[in-house]
Amino acid sequence: MLTIHADSRGRALAVQGEWIATAGPLEEVRAAHPAARVREWPGILTPGLVNLYGNELLEEAYHPDPREAAELGTEPLTGEALAALALDEVRWGASARRGVQRMLAHGTVAAACEPLANRAVQDAVRRTGLGVVGRLGRPQGPASLDPYSCGAPVEFAPEREAGSAARFAVFDVRDVSELAERGAGTCVATVVAGRLVYRRR
Repeated sequence: MLTIHADSRGRALAVQGEWIATAGPLEEVRAAHPAARVREWPGILTPGLVNLYGNELLEEAYHPDPREAAELGTEPLTGEALAALALDEVRWGASARRGVQRMLAHGTVAAACEPLANRAVQDAVRRTGLGVVGRLGRPQGPASLDPYSCGAPVEFAPEREAGSAARFAVFDVRDVSELAERGAGTCVATVVAGRLVYRRR
């Protein structure tokens, strides 16, 4: 089924399957696809973000289950705290799935990684649909789920246009300047391979 995603500026994308069928002003996109379902979002539609810290966030951090919050807290555990957990593959896989979900909640559609070595993490990333792009070496700055708080230049996935893969995000801000100021925690929706994989409740 074809779905139109529109932001508060009247910009819209018509998504069919995994692809963008049409991009442009909402009125034009709606006219081209009168039977499509329309989702209207607050804020701005942008290409999805690329998080530069894929290995650090998925293979070198443990994302606690909410049921573990009283014991482990809610923030990713690294270093000695991570080593003390002695994780097996099941827990690594579950952690990676939660990590990916937290990335998606920040408008991330791809992670930059050196080759992932942990099989459970590889499987979790593949099943969620998060894109993986290569990188050479480790980026500077602290790893963060919010690419705007790392101190490195923020990278976006390729521009959204007709015929391109449907991988984009919506942030509840007025423009990209406010997005840079407030960060990716303003994400209200993330679409990967045409699927709505995150929606802020």
